[in-house]
Amino acid sequence: MTAYIYNKQGSAVGFYRNRYIYDMGGHPVGQLRDTHVYTLSGQYVGELYQDMVVDKHLGNLGNIGSSGNPGNSGSPGNPGNRGSIGISHQDVFDKLLE
Repeated sequence: MTAYIYNKQGSAVGFYRNRYIYDMGGHPVGQLRDTHVYTLSGQYVGELYQDMVVDKHLGNLGNIGSSGNPGNSGSPGNPGNRGSIGISHQDVFDKLLE
């Protein structure tokens, strides 16, 4: 099942399936361990919270190592804008794209 990830403005910026996070083009950009989000190389980025990747100021949870590359999953289509939500945490999805 595909679950979308949104930015603060409510636009879909990615999605996740199982333990991998993808951009909207289907390219793998990160790993998901529970609610902890890491780059593909294993560096901690932030937390999955209300379908967003945000900095909850938990500190640096370290590096979990590379998980390999799961390959392109294909584009799931765009669900449209869900609308802006007001949360105080910083949106950090872009760190996965660096």
